[in-house]
Amino acid sequence: MARGGRILLFLGRFFLALIFLLSGLNKIFAWKQTASYMVSKEMPLVMLLLLGAIIVEIGGSLSLILGFWTRLGALALLFFLIAATLIFHNFWSYEGPERQAQMINFMKNLAIMGGLVLVLAIGAGSLSFDHKKSRATLSANRH
Repeated sequence: MARGGRILLFLGRFFLALIFLLSGLNKIFAWKQTASYMVSKEMPLVMLLLLGAIIVEIGGSLSLILGFWTRLGALALLFFLIAATLIFHNFWSYEGPERQAQMINFMKNLAIMGGLVLVLAIGAGSLSFDHKKSRATLSANRH
């Protein structure tokens, strides 16, 4: 892949990961508010699920940014986002302006899912730890 393509692939991973990284950090700093919101959605095991969400969002985003176990990170974020979208952006349960706001968030999440699917299909690219690992493995197997 040309140098420009490698940089674009890295930037795509970075921008895709940024929303999850910031969301995970926000959950830490706004723990009580986030837990209260989850309770309002009648979620069970709120503290456990909140901790799990933080781990997935921060871990998955770092995986994408660093290009380390990139496909696994993208898959974890994809499953997390599917669940979060269905639980928190269920626009069909709302009416009026709130319905439209939730539908926009639902559709934005679908777009983010599309980006994660692309990472699953393409991988991290050459500006990544995954690429360095695969090159080291190839080199070791040749000797």
